[in-house]
Amino acid sequence: MKLHFEGDLNALRPGIRVLSQELKFSEEDNGLVVQVGQSGDQDELEVGLKQGKAYIYYGQKHQFFRGLGLLLQRVSAGDSAFELRERQQFDTIGPMFDLSRNAVLTVDSFKLMLNKMALMGLNTVMLYMEDTYSVDSEPYFGYMRGRYTYAELKEIDDYADQFGIEAFPSIQTLAHLEEFLKWQPVWDYRDTKGALIVGEDRTDRLIEKMIEAASAPFRSRKIHIGMDEAEELGRGKYLDRNGYRSRFEIMTEQLDKVLECTRRLGLKPMMWSDMFLKLAVGNAGTESNYYDKNTSIPEEMARRIPKDVDMVYWDYVHLEPEDYENVIANHRPLGCNLVFAGAVWIFNTFGVNYGLSLNASDTALQVCKKEGIREAYATMWGDDGNEGNPFAALLGLQLYAEHAYSAEKPDREWVASRAKFCTGIEADAFLLMKDLDETPGAESDNRKQSNPSKFLLYQDVLLGLFDKQIEGLDMAGHYARLQHQIRSRRNPSADLDYLFEVPEKLCGVLKRKSEVGIELKRAYDAKDNAKLQEIATEVLPAIAEAVRELRNAHRVQWLRMFKPFGWEVIDIRYGGVVNRIDTAIYRLLDYVEGRIDRIEELEQERLVYSATNRFNNKGAGWCSYYYRMASPNVFFHVLNPF
Repeated sequence: MKLHFEGDLNALRPGIRVLSQELKFSEEDNGLVVQVGQSGDQDELEVGLKQGKAYIYYGQKHQFFRGLGLLLQRVSAGDSAFELRERQQFDTIGPMFDLSRNAVLTVDSFKLMLNKMALMGLNTVMLYMEDTYSVDSEPYFGYMRGRYTYAELKEIDDYADQFGIEAFPSIQTLAHLEEFLKWQPVWDYRDTKGALIVGEDRTDRLIEKMIEAASAPFRSRKIHIGMDEAEELGRGKYLDRNGYRSRFEIMTEQLDKVLECTRRLGLKPMMWSDMFLKLAVGNAGTESNYYDKNTSIPEEMARRIPKDVDMVYWDYVHLEPEDYENVIANHRPLGCNLVFAGAVWIFNTFGVNYGLSLNASDTALQVCKKEGIREAYATMWGDDGNEGNPFAALLGLQLYAEHAYSAEKPDREWVASRAKFCTGIEADAFLLMKDLDETPGAESDNRKQSNPSKFLLYQDVLLGLFDKQIEGLDMAGHYARLQHQIRSRRNPSADLDYLFEVPEKLCGVLKRKSEVGIELKRAYDAKDNAKLQEIATEVLPAIAEAVRELRNAHRVQWLRMFKPFGWEVIDIRYGGVVNRIDTAIYRLLDYVEGRIDRIEELEQERLVYSATNRFNNKGAGWCSYYYRMASPNVFFHVLNPF
């Protein structure tokens, strides 16, 4: 397609040049005339085509690129005349990428993601970096973790800015620092396994260096200082040295020190709000306290909390408006500006829990509009190693973008058409990602966050920890059907088609492996040696080969998206699956050929893995940690943690 822009394009030219390659248009004198100008209202975007001439009138820079996408989408669909007018509902909206749990996006991958965000009209991106940025004079900070250099972060920031997208860092200044504090040479900074020891000069100096290093590459003066889920606060070396002190007092003293630094640097801080709401009910140990509708912030607590830090209310699971309304009301007495963080669920899975994500996001974002919350983020956490990836979550980001430009809940067909244009992938293809976990036994829309795609891959075939959990469910048939569906929906001409290679190969494993432990136990109990020999010589070798194919596909995808650091964890996990299959074959052949008279692993009764199961209407099952999926035995034990 040929376009001829007219108007002041100086600030837009770099972004136009980048997107022209992705959208396959050129600027030619004989192209479609596109009049470009300011709308006069910073929240207003107007796009149209009349009498063979187009126009884009925008209020803010990022809106122009959404407008460009809308124009090309309508023209490519054959529309010869149209008018669109949108009003931005949030001042700031965009994703938060978890860059701390093995998967650190390469700069090139980050740029590709920013291209998609620009077409959607998103205008901010938060980089969650616990220790994956460089801090001068702290060589163990992010050591071997794929940490970004100053130059890399500046390159990301420069690239985002050409689209009017504000990039800024999200760090931790209290807890969630296990990966830095594990190193023995820095134990002087450690209170507990993951929390800094506060109230000491060396810790204060470290935090200052962290804030300075994280903020320096970015134009934005925003910084997220973390401080969430600090349940260990004051319970380690701090307790030994200072005796018992109220965690609220420790927390606010630490916050005061952090804010002294942000004020000095001219930064605008935000923090996760959960600890204050948990402490308000006298217990910071359970997540349920955070969402308790009866939570009341004492007046004295509200007075003590500084007002120049934004509070970020995170909520990823609720489906009813009143749940969000209640927790928002609980935040009001804090007196701070309130920011919302929802989620696109790529946590602890190979797929995306779109059933929960899309419905929860629809509800949450409509409540935010009603309650006057003007800043919203879509978090994409990578808990427990990050087998998933943020590109698979683009349909969820599209939903956030369409909410940002619609006072009402956006129509799902419109979201789907926008996603197809902005990503090149059909919405229905993205939605197949949910079926990796929305299996027989799962709740509707996987509201209970079952993740069988992960635990059925990693569970040991001889130990069968999850066999009772899935007994009677047609998991093998489900994954066979899903593999066929994924294969039939793939589009080799789409740039992001490679995203479906891993899910397709994973289904190829799980259609064979998901129920093999149940078959083994049944054959062993029936003393069916012929069946056991067939499993040992035919079924298990085929599973091992399918796992190797999956690993190869996953390696290609990982190294295309992420830095190599962290892949070794996933590599080791695949190796564990294959090696344990090899041992299972060895054990089975020893038994059927008479070298041993029993297989102790198969003698054991199979029990339900946890209280999260279909027998009590809590879904097909959930497990948060690989090492608990792979074995009930000890993976590690820390003798001297301090």
